[in-house]
Amino acid sequence: MNIVFMGTPDFAVASLSALVEAGFNVVGVVTAADKPAGRGQKLQESAVKQYAISKGLKVLQPLKLKDPVFIEELKALNADLHVVVAFRMLPEMVWNMPPKGTINLHGSLLPQYRGAAPINHAIINGEKESGVTTFFLKHEIDTGDIIFAEKVKIAADDTAGDLHDNLMNVGAGLLVKTVKAIEAGDYKEQPQIQSDELKHAPKIFKEHCLIDWNQPGSSIYNLIRGLSPYPTAFTKLNDKTLKVFKAEFEENEPGISPGAFLSDGKSYLKFAAKDGFIKVTDLQYEGKKRMKVEEFLRGMRL
Repeated sequence: MNIVFMGTPDFAVASLSALVEAGFNVVGVVTAADKPAGRGQKLQESAVKQYAISKGLKVLQPLKLKDPVFIEELKALNADLHVVVAFRMLPEMVWNMPPKGTINLHGSLLPQYRGAAPINHAIINGEKESGVTTFFLKHEIDTGDIIFAEKVKIAADDTAGDLHDNLMNVGAGLLVKTVKAIEAGDYKEQPQIQSDELKHAPKIFKEHCLIDWNQPGSSIYNLIRGLSPYPTAFTKLNDKTLKVFKAEFEENEPGISPGAFLSDGKSYLKFAAKDGFIKVTDLQYEGKKRMKVEEFLRGMRL
């Protein structure tokens, strides 16, 4: 069975690697175009491209997925199945091309948390479990028939980064299971339920990352976890941005206005929330590197 894999970041590399190691015939890899990055603005290859080249796989990097040249190159690969992990929305002429269809690996238990940021939103909402789902693509995003799903527990102190890595590895195994089932014709599709009560996972923008200290401490704590390590929750301190990667919630009567802070100048920095304190433990001050709070306080007068 000929497979074309489509993906870009590290999350997708684990799945591509799992398919290659399982012996599947990956005839091509579609990934994002090289982009300038860093101070020198040197062209940087996607994580998926780097892996694909290391394995001698054919790589396609279209700027537009409807480009006739790309469509012809894709057709020439004669794929039986397209596999998509952490990639862009596909036009119908692409996802409807292979005879066995196009499958996607999504970082949630569908139909919950459809959208671009399921990992972040699950933690922001204080969920105790998440998971991965494989499904067939169709017109509406993340709504196709489910093939398999696997649950993953979320610990009380897990960050989005922790859940990302967990789902990345569990998802790679689930994807191999899915492709084997499709190859053998041994699977049963399950339509997704439609409900107004479903939780969604839209793309996160900078304005969503600003901490509102008038919120309950548990909500702020989950926001910090759900945005760490990227795009990172932040507040303002001395009119400069303070990114918060990790924190603890101390539930008590703060006695000071929400957003005001207390510190001994040595070991702790905590901000008042509606019903307690958020004690910052891992941070990055504007113009500085990421550091522990003790190191930050040694070089900072508050």
